[in-house]
Amino acid sequence: MRMSVPLRRLRQAPRHLLVCEKSHARHARSRHAAHVRDHAYNCRVSFLIPECGTLPEVLKSTIADVGEYYLLRNLSLHELVTHEFIDTFVKKGSCHALTYNTKIDQDNTAALLPTGKLILSVDKDTYEELGLQGRPSQYSGKKVMRYIITIDLMDPSFHPDSKKHKRVLWALKEKKPLEFDFLLAWCNTGAEGSTLMSYFPKNQIQTLKPKITFSTLRDLQCPVLQSNELQGKPEESCSTEELFEWLGAVLNQVSFCYFDEPKLAHWLTLTVHGFADSPVSWRESEHGFHKGGENLYNFVVFRNLDYWLQMAVGTNDDCPP
Repeated sequence: MRMSVPLRRLRQAPRHLLVCEKSHARHARSRHAAHVRDHAYNCRVSFLIPECGTLPEVLKSTIADVGEYYLLRNLSLHELVTHEFIDTFVKKGSCHALTYNTKIDQDNTAALLPTGKLILSVDKDTYEELGLQGRPSQYSGKKVMRYIITIDLMDPSFHPDSKKHKRVLWALKEKKPLEFDFLLAWCNTGAEGSTLMSYFPKNQIQTLKPKITFSTLRDLQCPVLQSNELQGKPEESCSTEELFEWLGAVLNQVSFCYFDEPKLAHWLTLTVHGFADSPVSWRESEHGFHKGGENLYNFVVFRNLDYWLQMAVGTNDDCPP
């Protein structure tokens, strides 16, 4: 089951779209893994486990083993389209790259998806100087001031001797060089070879680890949820929209008394926030900032492995898949 709900908290607030669906984790057609895989750029992950005084060991060990990522300073964009980089990292694992400290509505930005698609979001002047084929941003308005360029690094025709590759390399290296700081992550498929730390100069790359914090929310009054009732029932259970707003208040540490009395909760939540200034949200769907850059999803997982999936975006976004 799937439903879409526009959220409007204030009369003049921009549109916020919440898409909800429910399924079972072991159902043959469950799409939970695909939704996680297709939302590539995430900056925050939060768990909420009601009635839990001590974090389960299996979850604690999973969090501790989350891995490293890298900050790469002053990288010329053309280095991501060289065949040495493509053969070493793009074709031999899952490579994510996202420009760091860039604003999607003001600056040129870039993102390398694990599918091998390089997405550029550039202003009108940069687009014209590059001379590469692209399309107007769908959030530019009547006067187009931003363009999206997609380069498929895994395309068989994008080989070193091809005109396509030579043109892209020339455009990014000589015609209009672009340089950014990047956040990178690479998951190797098991093949031996170079690592990101050995591939780039040591004074250019820095290893980072995610910041992990734990907190206990005492006397938290939890809503009653029925896994088969997305829309809830008056006086019996909460709807998915009510749960989403309550969870937002909890994660942002807003104090209020939302429910009349505490209830035992037989569920937990996993909330994932995407980067506000990423050029894409899900898959290759264009993402814009507008007034907040919201793009996030939340799983509500019940004891019987039923789940609700809530996907939310702001004004300058397509409907989640």
